[in-house]
Amino acid sequence: MAERRPFDVLNSSLNNTVIIGMKGGYEFRGVMVAYDIHMNIVLEKAEQMRDGQVTRGMGMILLRGDSVTFISPS
Repeated sequence: MAERRPFDVLNSSLNNTVIIGMKGGYEFRGVMVAYDIHMNIVLEKAEQMRDGQVTRGMGMILLRGDSVTFISPS
């Protein structure tokens, strides 16, 4: 099995739905359309979530990379 680097994982998540955890306990779900070397992430069709339930729709958002705590496929 080939070794996978962190950016390989991010690249395989492009154009797929992901859940992103943020500092402060915030979670967002949406389609990841872009990222950069600082792990800033752009989500389309984003929704803010709490306890697995959608609390509000956000549309397109930019999440700052230094606040990201996890990225998970949805």
